[in-house]
Parts: sequence; C-alpha cells; structure tokens
Amino acid sequence: MSKPIVAIVGRPNVGKSTLFNVLAGETISIVKDTPGVTRDRIYADCTWLNMNFTLIDTGGIEPDSRDIILSQMREQAQIAIDTADVIIFIVDVRQGLVDSDSKVADMLRKSGKPVVLAVNKVDSFQKFGNDVYEFYNLGIGDPMPVSAASRLGLGDLLDEVAKHFTAEQLEETEDDRPRVAIVGKPNVGKSSLINKMIGENRVIVSNIAGTTRDAVDTEVVHNGTEYVFIDTAGLRRKSKVKEDLERYSIIRTVSAVERADVVIMVIDATEGVTEQDAKIAGIAHDRGKGIIVAVNKWDAIEKNDKTIYDFTKKVQDTLSFMPYAELVFISAVTGQRIGKMFDLIDMVRENQTLRVATGVLNEILTEAVAMQQPPSDKGKRLRLYYMTQVAVKPPTFVIFVNDKELAHFSYIRYLENRIRDSFGFKGTALKFIVRERSGKEE
Repeated sequence: MSKPIVAIVGRPNVGKSTLFNVLAGETISIVKDTPGVTRDRIYADCTWLNMNFTLIDTGGIEPDSRDIILSQMREQAQIAIDTADVIIFIVDVRQGLVDSDSKVADMLRKSGKPVVLAVNKVDSFQKFGNDVYEFYNLGIGDPMPVSAASRLGLGDLLDEVAKHFTAEQLEETEDDRPRVAIVGKPNVGKSSLINKMIGENRVIVSNIAGTTRDAVDTEVVHNGTEYVFIDTAGLRRKSKVKEDLERYSIIRTVSAVERADVVIMVIDATEGVTEQDAKIAGIAHDRGKGIIVAVNKWDAIEKNDKTIYDFTKKVQDTLSFMPYAELVFISAVTGQRIGKMFDLIDMVRENQTLRVATGVLNEILTEAVAMQQPPSDKGKRLRLYYMTQVAVKPPTFVIFVNDKELAHFSYIRYLENRIRDSFGFKGTALKFIVRERSGKEE
C-alpha cells in the first residue's frame, strides 16, 4: 500500500548526511526533485533492486549537555524512529564506540524496529577492519563496515536493509477506501478540521494506531462511503527546536502522504501562505496525490469585496507548481464550508481514477497540433504519433514522438492544458511520459 520508510539515525559528524546524499544521488536512483521543496532535501524516493522505498535523513542526535542528553535525543530522534520501517544506525569507526552511541542504541532497541548497524569511514578494511568488531558491544546486531565517502560496502548495506521490507509494503494491496491525509504546518488547525469533519453527523467505526505516535488513522463512514483519515497533528512546540520542528513536520508529512490518495493541505488564513506551506504541498505534488488546499480560520479575517480574490492570487503564486489544486476557504471553529469537504474529496478521487479512451485522447492531440504547431529545431520538427493513458492515481499518459529532445516542457504543458480543458481533472496532477519511436512503425 505504501513504500517502506528507511531512516538514517546517528550522532552528528559520523557521516550521516554523506551516506544519505550518496544513497539518494548515486548508488540508487532518486526520483525527480520536488517543486516547492528546497534543495536541502531530507528525504528521497529511492529504488534498490526494483524495490522502492523512501529514505529519510533525520538530522543529528545532538545532546547539548550531560543533563539533558536523553530528553534531547528523544525530542529529535523519536519521531523518525517511530515513522521508519527500518533504521540505519550509523557510527564512526575513527571515533570508536562512544557513550552517545550506546544511548542511541538503547533508544533503538526499545523501539522494536529492525536496525541495521553501519560502521562508517572504513576506507581501508586492512587498516580499520579489526576496529569494526568493537561495535558488537552495542548489542544491536552485526556491524556492517561501509565508507560513504569512498562508496564502499553500500550494496551489502542496502541488501541488509531490504531484507526487512515486507511483501505487503512492496506490493499494492487492494483497499479501495479513500485515504485522506490532513497535512500542514503546526497550529494551522489540522486537529480542529479533522474533529469537525468526523464529529458532525458521522459514524466513527474505529480508531486504529497509525505508523507514528502522532499520526492516527480514523475510519469514518459518510453517506455510506468509508473513508480513512490520516491525521498528522500533535507536533509539540518547543522554541529551542524550531529548526527541528520544520524538519520533523516534513518527515511526518512524507509518511502520511505516502499512505494517502487525497491530501488536504491546511493553510492558516491569519498567517497567509508561506514557503513552508509550499514545501509541504510539494511533497504531495511530487507523489501525484489528489490535493485540496483548505484555507482555515477564514472567520478570523477582516474582509472586503477583494479579500478572496487577493488571497487566491497569493496561494496560486506561492503554489504555482500545482495550479490544478482545489482551493476552499473554511473555518474549523464555526464549521464554515466544512460540509463541502467530503464532496471535494469524492470529486478529486474520481478525477484521480478517471480514464480517457485512446481514441478520444488522439482527437484532442490532433486538434491541439492543428491549433499550435509543435516546436522545431534546426529544421527538424517534433512529430506526435499518438497518445494513450497507461495508469491512474495520478492519471498517466504516454506520448509517442519522433524525437524526445524536441518535446519541450512548454509544449507538453500546452497538451496538458488541452486535456484539462476537455476533462477537467480538477485536484489531481497529470503525469506525462514521452517515448521515442520511428515514423516507419506508424
């Protein structure tokens, strides 16, 4: 149903980020960068031996002083540990086994999650081979010698990690219930929204513990349809860990979005739309989910005849990479427009699974080409042979052309707009794959 999540955990300066960057960028393939998400990535969609998973860099477990060592570790690492399906615990062979490593190992043991112990900076097995054995003292399994910088031992490490993936995680399970994730920054009203949607004239079937301490799946029946809501609320506010708040709200969001069909992105009307909102929205966009942008606390805004227009413009500018997202102005406190939310979820989900016949697609293609000539370069013009839909969630189209290099992004966007003109596809991204073939095959 969702990809396994692998978290890299460890003290600062043990080479954690180096390992993350190497795994995400070179040893295994990384899916495209996310629009709206900064280049300082803390997660990557990866593939190893045809197995897809999400890799998370959890930041340093950094005790400020001996007094608060355990509380500080729990604050920064517990979310990642709870969220992950498998944990890579990284230590430094050159620094040797230190007290902090043992404390981290204790946390990991209590989590009950599978842990793979990676002993980093083993650039020479001859020189450091015997030092690796010291880490057996952690009592957390066989230490695996690796060198992130020199790219040594990474294949064996990933093989070991992949052993802990379950068949259910790697296979698509048949669960047709709409799964809805409520995401957004802390204190934008995610809990209030989900409580309002669940609490009024709804039948709550049961509460199921989710994959993290703070994300809870709630089954709800509305008008005879069963929905699963994934709530990512509950982020504790601590002024001293503001940077970590941003990091871990993103980790939580990745985890929730992975399991959802439709994502409700909650924005605080009193704060306006921010760069952090764009980062969180980018996670859902990148994964091709259905997206509803809910501007909450709309009752707290002083309004005139241009307020909605101005706010809509700001949202469209900041979230310009997803113009298809459905926008709704709500108040979780007063219940304003909350009744519309289920209708929007149903509509977006319907659009996510909409299939267009190949014949109809090619009529649109022929008309689009007639209205706007495809681009050309050095006398060679792009020829579009035909288009077909190959998948849903998100709707995915393959276009066969004579030369991929001529298929500029702007022309593909033009074709997307023509398809949207005909079928709407509101609330969902569309994915296009360009394939090359010779005209003789026509």
